[in-house]
Amino acid sequence: MTKKIILSVILLLFFSGILFVWKLIGPATAFEKEKYNLYIKTGMNYNQVIDLLKKDTVLKNPGIFELIAKKLDYPNNVKAGKYEIRKNMSLLDIARILRNGKQLPVNLVITKIRTKEDLASLIGKKLECDSLSIIHFLNNNDTLKRYGLDSNTVMTTVFPNTYTFFWNSNPSKVFKKFRGAYQGFWTEIRKKQASAKLLNPTSTYILASIVEEETNKKEDKSLIASTYLNRISKGMKLSADPTIKYAMRNFELKRIYHKYLDVESPYNTYKYVGLPPGPICTPSEETIDAVLTAPKTNYIYFVAKSDFSGYSNFAEDYSQHMKYAKEYQKALDSFMAAKKQPAK
Repeated sequence: MTKKIILSVILLLFFSGILFVWKLIGPATAFEKEKYNLYIKTGMNYNQVIDLLKKDTVLKNPGIFELIAKKLDYPNNVKAGKYEIRKNMSLLDIARILRNGKQLPVNLVITKIRTKEDLASLIGKKLECDSLSIIHFLNNNDTLKRYGLDSNTVMTTVFPNTYTFFWNSNPSKVFKKFRGAYQGFWTEIRKKQASAKLLNPTSTYILASIVEEETNKKEDKSLIASTYLNRISKGMKLSADPTIKYAMRNFELKRIYHKYLDVESPYNTYKYVGLPPGPICTPSEETIDAVLTAPKTNYIYFVAKSDFSGYSNFAEDYSQHMKYAKEYQKALDSFMAAKKQPAK
């Protein structure tokens, strides 16, 4: 009888051990989806992390997880970040990921952005730092001065691209990543190309931002850049319609009426000579290169073609320009009139 009791105890301990090991290395997640993203905010402590795991019902056995976590000294090594917990991961794997700070990288995709506020909003939605902290950084002239920038020109550092960050990256780290891409783009060859056109990286970017808003036709970009460079060299006003949209912060405008041209803003290139104080969008590298490689022409004017192809007619004198402008206006009036006609 005694041997049976001893054998039973041994078997009980054996199977209890197997059960414990299974709970340790076997599937341990309680959620149904394929993954759960755990966001540990900067400053959170161990108890707050455990409370979050319990609140979201992430683990089947949070008590055993705590035993493992304490064994790995995780309570003293909580690291902020975004962590991906996949369905059926073990408690040991989860504890190790958190203990070692193995964050899930976050991709920030920058396309065409027009304002600092838009950039701050995008970053705030993807990373821990909120939009207000980003705006504060982008408007801090004391900080930007060390980079040769100010609150107007800071956006010339931002290139459309996909950037990878850790979720808890602060504004300074975000900016440094942008700055790295900026420095990679501005090779000595490109700097010399800019200098040959009496530009520098900042003014090139600003001009490219206007070209970017003028057209999406690759073939026209360099010709539009050439036209604006000719106006600059002659001391003429750029008279660029996209700068009016920016000055008014109304990017939905389809036509720029004469009444808009008096808006008071340093970005109003109908009112002030030269480039605006900063870019009006984040131009593509293709557009920046179109400015750098713009051919020498005598063009002073351009207007959209009357076939609505998206391309432009370029002119060297005002009379030629007006001929093209009237053709476009006539075609536009006909198009608008046709749209107003009731459907048959």
